[in-house]
Amino acid sequence: MLLEGKTVVVTGGNSGIGEAIVLAAAAEGANLVIDYVAHPEETESLIKRVEDAGGRAVGIEADVSSSGDLHAMVQKAVDSFGRLDVLVNNAGIETRTGLLDTSEEDFEKVLAINMKSAFFGSQAAAKQFIAQGEGGLILNISSVHEEWPMPGNIAYCVSKGGIRMLTRTAGVELGEHGIRMVNVAPGAVSTPINASTESDPEKMKRLEAAIPLGRMAEPREIADVVVFLASGKAAYMTATTVTIDGGIMQGSVGL
Repeated sequence: MLLEGKTVVVTGGNSGIGEAIVLAAAAEGANLVIDYVAHPEETESLIKRVEDAGGRAVGIEADVSSSGDLHAMVQKAVDSFGRLDVLVNNAGIETRTGLLDTSEEDFEKVLAINMKSAFFGSQAAAKQFIAQGEGGLILNISSVHEEWPMPGNIAYCVSKGGIRMLTRTAGVELGEHGIRMVNVAPGAVSTPINASTESDPEKMKRLEAAIPLGRMAEPREIADVVVFLASGKAAYMTATTVTIDGGIMQGSVGL
């Protein structure tokens, strides 16, 4: 199995892409720490699914916008499984508002959950990796909107642009410690964050027409790439982004 013996922490791991990553990593032998802030019953159900399949998983309620909670999350991995090998910064939100109608409160919330959490989560993980002395991997679930404008969703785009530069800069800084950082940038994915689009037939028609492959991605298709990156088969990759978008960036404005 590709991840046998590895301990993987997934923020926002009880729904959407995060849930798919948990299940795909568990199927490859990983030990999982599932961070969540809501719906503990869904986390418990997910843990049972992992355990029923022969894997191991624990949950932790942690606010990723709090550096203290992020350190507790890393410590949970060490306490539960003895070490940390991979951190997946997956938690994210959006407001679907533009420059003229984004409130200061909403802007700060998006930046805290999407970007601050990745910054200080990466810091906590990197310190643990250095203490272990064997390197490690940080994967940021970014977005095509780290470099591709999406009018009407500006705070989200700004946060993902920050993740892009965090990955490039931290990847350079941490290389001497054998620690790698890679972004995974999905395009449109069938998850709760895109529910408003999926519930509107006209928007879905326009979106699918803009994607060369003609459809949204399924969460598992993103998770499979995460497993590959975490497996060690991409050991020379760092400070860069892997884009999984069905070709949308090559032919359309953002929807």
